[in-house]
Amino acid sequence: MTVAPTLGEQLDPGRQAGPGSDPSRDVRAWDARVEASPHGSVFQLSGWARVKALTGWRAERVATADARLLAQVLVRRPGPLPWHFAYAPRGPVVDRWAPEAVGAVTDLVRTAARRARRPISHVRIDPDVEADGPEDEAGQLRAALEAAGWRPADPIQPATTRIVDLRADEAVLWSDLRPKWRQYVNRARALGVRVVAAGEERLPVFYRILVETAIRGGFQARSEGAYRAVWEAFAADGRCRLLFAETADGEPVATLFLLRCGGRVAELYGGMTGAGAELRANYLLKWEAIRSSRDAGATSYDLWGLATPGIAHFKAGFGGREVRYIGAWDLVLDPVGYGAWTAAAAARGWLVRRLGRRRRGRVGDQSD
Repeated sequence: MTVAPTLGEQLDPGRQAGPGSDPSRDVRAWDARVEASPHGSVFQLSGWARVKALTGWRAERVATADARLLAQVLVRRPGPLPWHFAYAPRGPVVDRWAPEAVGAVTDLVRTAARRARRPISHVRIDPDVEADGPEDEAGQLRAALEAAGWRPADPIQPATTRIVDLRADEAVLWSDLRPKWRQYVNRARALGVRVVAAGEERLPVFYRILVETAIRGGFQARSEGAYRAVWEAFAADGRCRLLFAETADGEPVATLFLLRCGGRVAELYGGMTGAGAELRANYLLKWEAIRSSRDAGATSYDLWGLATPGIAHFKAGFGGREVRYIGAWDLVLDPVGYGAWTAAAAARGWLVRRLGRRRRGRVGDQSD
């Protein structure tokens, strides 16, 4: 089994991939291998490690000798506790998940934890595997994880999403939209709304729309610098796009921040102004994001999460199919540390929910 080098070695942009390159030591070879896998995720690309390094996460990358099983594991101490938390977002990356692969997966993440040389309470994974799908028939994969000592855990990434298959013709994709959705797309066009691509210089505009959306929706946006870090990590390799829906006068009223890994495009971030809602600009924007992603050679479009019934209803109107994942799983390495971490996480969750209720109350007051 191959073990990852230090973070500095991992993220050296000067390293070049070559024949027989060790993907855990060669950034470009690693990214190419992740993108080649049907279960590859943007969170398993080296760019995501660069993003998370800015907030104190250390990346350990490990791979089997044949590079058919890979895991980018992020490690950080989240608070005053002495234990660190390890997390492989949307990983590990396996060409085909099966119950018999669980043993190798478990060995691999244990290797990453040892390589970190820090006291780690547990490792969390949330594989890109559909519950009861072809790789989890009748829950067999989940049963194998439990038998190997993994415990079901609270999800960090969306537990459900909707994915549009872009291998169909554009006419088929258009017909898959609900009639009302097609009507809204056409209405936005008739009102002069157009969709444009933008570069880094318009990230402040993106952020302004995102903050307005957060205030209206009662959720917390990250700092502008956090989104800029994502752009800087992925833009150079052509793995991200920034789209805006603009009025006939050039006023931006809706935005999407897209990330790509291999053939899959995901809309991780987005927002809309009040004026955009009146113009149905988000309907046109999302359709153009889907259509243009297909034109760019992508094979699937991930609408990224169905957090509420309203969001699920809105996204269902764009076709595709709903996917429910097998969820997050914890491998406990230190029972005492795991107990302390779980108690601290429960306390933080209670505080976040309480602050969220207060914030939503303030938002409601502002709208009266």
